[in-house]
Amino acid sequence: MQKQLTKFSLSGAAIGILLITAPQEAFAMHIMEGFLPPMWAIAWWLIFLPFLATGIVRLRRIVQEDSNQKVLLALCCAFIFVLSALKIPSVTGSCSHPTGVALAIILFGPSVVAVLGTIVLLFQALLLAHGGITTLGANAMSMAVIGPMVGYLVWRFSCKLGMRKDVAVFLCAFFADIVTYTVTSVQLGVAFPDPQMGAGAAIVKFMSIFCLTQVPIAIAEGLLTVLIYDQLVKRQLVQVPAWSFK
Repeated sequence: MQKQLTKFSLSGAAIGILLITAPQEAFAMHIMEGFLPPMWAIAWWLIFLPFLATGIVRLRRIVQEDSNQKVLLALCCAFIFVLSALKIPSVTGSCSHPTGVALAIILFGPSVVAVLGTIVLLFQALLLAHGGITTLGANAMSMAVIGPMVGYLVWRFSCKLGMRKDVAVFLCAFFADIVTYTVTSVQLGVAFPDPQMGAGAAIVKFMSIFCLTQVPIAIAEGLLTVLIYDQLVKRQLVQVPAWSFK
């Protein structure tokens, strides 16, 4: 099991290295460095820090209970990094991309994703010019906190309804992805309200930028997550967490 998980992690790392070294134009969906007004950048950091602290505590507990989980955690982190680095140009010079958080949500719960997502966002900001340090709090709230929380609730609800596991995995990935972009649109809308119609109109405008490309991307991400999860289960590398059925 350890060797198989290591192979998965090494594959993800290799793809990540290719993404880093390949020349590409930076169409950043994550809110870029210096884009948010200082007040909003600080506010989102302050809101995010408690979630990060909770995630670190949860992560340490998982590793202490079973050190073999380190490799699976690394796999989930690599999965988030690789998928969220696949930037697909959208309209108005922005871009859309998958988030890759569903696998970690299902295996470890949403609190751990706050830590894994922060690691990914930090590396992307420093190595890919994708996002930024001042805006990391806002980006983490959308992709590593609120999106995963909604995905987690969808996963739990789907399991309680007795849905097939592949359907539950798909819905978890789909909604975690869509909600991430919805939250980002809200963050941008309240920071840059429309001069005539206010924040509501600005939020709708930002959401319309992503909707045409993001819905098919969310569907594709859901299908890919189902394939990866099925392979892990078939190879007996993971089991469906007991809390999914409570």
